[in-house]
Amino acid sequence: MADVTRILAVDDRADSLVALRAVLDALPVEVVCADSGRAALRALLDGDFGLILMDLVMPGMDGLETARHIRSRPRTRHVPIVFLTASDAPDLAPRAYAVGAADLLTKPFDPWLLRAKVTAFAELDRHQRDLLRQTDLLRAAVMAAGEAPTPAPAPALAPAPAATPAEARLELVDARLREIESLAEDLDPDESPLCAQVRALRQALDPLLREGAGHRR
Repeated sequence: MADVTRILAVDDRADSLVALRAVLDALPVEVVCADSGRAALRALLDGDFGLILMDLVMPGMDGLETARHIRSRPRTRHVPIVFLTASDAPDLAPRAYAVGAADLLTKPFDPWLLRAKVTAFAELDRHQRDLLRQTDLLRAAVMAAGEAPTPAPAPALAPAPAATPAEARLELVDARLREIESLAEDLDPDESPLCAQVRALRQALDPLLREGAGHRR
């Protein structure tokens, strides 16, 4: 299940966790449950997750405080957090988004809506992991190409050399990143950790793309 998105479900009520598992059971995701904010932080130390579904109101460390801890850790600061709450307090949504929530759903939640949102976030997570793997491979390929002997300059009127396979794949990855950035903005139109992560991936590719373009001049 290495390619399956792992989802961390956090709720102090056992029946709520059972309900979440039942709703998401048909999706190609792995659900890991935590019954408190502290248990959630321990789970995040043990593995990587593509999405966190977390109750806002919990005894001890509530969802807002847990989210602040998650956002303070470099390893987890970009993991999307979808809060679940039965509260209708008017200040709850602003406080949730202030700590980096990607979305906020009210309980009892609509199973169809929850599955749709989880599916979208899981798809984004799979794209990001795939692109990170490709970026690592392409970075190694570009570095290896840079160690090869420099070819003699082409005649002034000669056409520009074609892109190498590695450079062509880099350009393909950049195009796919643009598509994923657009998807991330549709999911989360505000400037948020989710959008920032996708934008950071594109920025990381820029030096490699410029280097490849320089080789073809």
